Amino acid sequence: MSAEETSTRFRVEGMDCASCANKIDTAVRRLPDVVDVSVSVVAGTMTVGHKGADLAQVQKKVTDLGYRIAPLTGAAPLAPAKPHDHDHDHDHNDKKPDALEGMHGHDHAAEDGPWWKTAKAQLTIFCGVAVAAAFALERFFPAWHNELFILAMLVGLLPIFRRARMGMMNGSPFSIETLMTVAAVGAVFIDAAEEAAIVVLLFLVGELLEGIATGRARASIKALANLVPRRAQREVEGKVSEIDAAELVVGDIVLVRPGDRMPADGIVLSGEGSVDEAPVTGESVPRHKGPEDQVFAGTVNQDGALRIRVTAAAADNTIARIVSLVETAQESKAPTERFIDRFSKYYTPGVLLVGALVAILPPLLTGASWDEWVYKGLAILLIGCPCALVISTPAAIAAALSAGARQGLLMKGGVVLEQLGKINMVALDKTGTLTEGRPQVTDVIAVGRSETEMLRLAASLEVGSSHPLAAAILAKAKAAGIEAVAATNAGALGGKGVIGTLDGVELFLGSPKAAALRVPLTDDFSIRIGALNDEGKTVSVLLAGNELAGLIAMRDEPRDDARTGLAALKALGADVVMLTGDNVRTARAIGADLGISVNAELLPEDKQRIVNGLKAEGKVVAKVGDGINDAPALAAADIGIAMGGGTDVALETADAAVLHGRVMDVANLIRISRATMSNIWQNITIALGLKAVFLVTTIIGVTGLWPAILADTGATLLVTANALRLLAWKGQKG
Repeated sequence: MSAEETSTRFRVEGMDCASCANKIDTAVRRLPDVVDVSVSVVAGTMTVGHKGADLAQVQKKVTDLGYRIAPLTGAAPLAPAKPHDHDHDHDHNDKKPDALEGMHGHDHAAEDGPWWKTAKAQLTIFCGVAVAAAFALERFFPAWHNELFILAMLVGLLPIFRRARMGMMNGSPFSIETLMTVAAVGAVFIDAAEEAAIVVLLFLVGELLEGIATGRARASIKALANLVPRRAQREVEGKVSEIDAAELVVGDIVLVRPGDRMPADGIVLSGEGSVDEAPVTGESVPRHKGPEDQVFAGTVNQDGALRIRVTAAAADNTIARIVSLVETAQESKAPTERFIDRFSKYYTPGVLLVGALVAILPPLLTGASWDEWVYKGLAILLIGCPCALVISTPAAIAAALSAGARQGLLMKGGVVLEQLGKINMVALDKTGTLTEGRPQVTDVIAVGRSETEMLRLAASLEVGSSHPLAAAILAKAKAAGIEAVAATNAGALGGKGVIGTLDGVELFLGSPKAAALRVPLTDDFSIRIGALNDEGKTVSVLLAGNELAGLIAMRDEPRDDARTGLAALKALGADVVMLTGDNVRTARAIGADLGISVNAELLPEDKQRIVNGLKAEGKVVAKVGDGINDAPALAAADIGIAMGGGTDVALETADAAVLHGRVMDVANLIRISRATMSNIWQNITIALGLKAVFLVTTIIGVTGLWPAILADTGATLLVTANALRLLAWKGQKG
């Protein structure tokens, strides 16, 4: 894309099916200087990529089609295209009157509020009243039967006809409104005005119900945005004052009391307590949080006051990024959806042709009744409405994207969602992906004293140190209830270890090689150290004076769910392999522990080369990682998956992300993809199956106009309801 291209987002009200989106897309794409258009029915948004296009003309074009439109943002430079269509829209709106506003350009749409207050609902009610009045007045004025029902029909048909006419003028001549208008007007000419009025009313009812169902999916992601509290307790120079949460900036200190939601992403400065992360990550068990732990906006502090340092402004916090990713993803089309869109462009004209042939050929060739066969031809037009077929894919994908986001699974569009189900090879990084990403004490072996005493001595040397191994020893001591007292004269010996004095005894904690230079190590002790090293563990030896006091072994341990997560991937038919830059001995130890093959001591380009090699073998490869060194391989893979807590580079390069960092969630991404594709094929079967049944029954004279529109509306509602079942998807927790 050139530098002068900009992207502008709009909120569009009144879209309730994919054909609405297609009409808008087609019309806006024809305008001068418009480069690209992406429309999301579920999000109710449109993003227009353009080179200085007249935005007032864009809004007028959409308004002429019968929809309400309002800009969400100003123009912003478009990001360069990334691998796998990684498109991001991070425009922001200055106003923030509701939960979504201010978060990547949300505002109050006119459609907010009760469904019966919408323009579509009011038109449906008005048409219903008109049809009821026609039935009532017919009793008193039977001679005016046709005129009464024609008037009732026009109440609903005129807005439909207007949308059909505008669609024809803007590149969509074969819309559902066109079929509806032809069928209703045709019915009047064969003296079926009563049925025409009923058909129009049923059509409006169907559209209304579709809108309500679509609103449910839209509300699902909006509810996520509502998790962020409106107000925050900001601390300045020891004084706490209440402010608008949207005013928080990076570096602010906020106080979060028990029962409050986190107003922003941040790091705990002081205090401890349990935090319920279920609303954001799907984690069912509250997690203990203390100093230096990360917290997410919208999560609930269950007990204990926490002081938090804000690390992300309101527009860039976790919730805002999730909402932005989901809405952007909903605007992108999956391959199946694109195929059905192309199919429907031929399908609808084909239905018109079949309807015309059914109406004309039997009377011409066999002398059959014109009224009877024109009636059947009109019914076929209604049966052939493509709404159910066209909505079958985007409804399922939108629901799956929303459900995944609520479980901490983020996917950048329908292409990614569809491709995930085809994965048969998963390459995982070790550090921070299969493992916790920080060393933990695994073995404490004391010599001539208790383990508690030995751990107390070792911890005294590490007080105040930020080294990862020191943090592991201090954490182990704290877990054992040991209050570490800092050693005196403490200091580091470069590349060897640390020294200090406690209770008059000189202490040394360092590598076995450095310790052996001070005190000879027995053969048995050296053999034990070698065995621990073979398990991929780092060993530190403690000396007290001129005596051997013991050793501490540490290792970056596998995540709690690593084994079950890998087993789940294998059960889904995916092979797994570890790609790591760590040393061979440590990697093989972890690999043997987890039961997977290992490639170690790899540079970023090595990981990328291996991924490309796997693809060349015909594998559909997912690469899972969390660091900058994973970015090339993430981009090279068919699907790149970033682990929660990963670097921004990994998150931006990846196609999907697991917010909570569970290995099981990688398997859940494959599960939700396969569940979605199954749902889509069910929807296509429902849509085409019902139409086939009613096509036959109409031709043989069993059903007419009323059942025809009920078949179309019923199929659309069944497909939408089936797709919305995905909103209840939870995945496997392991």
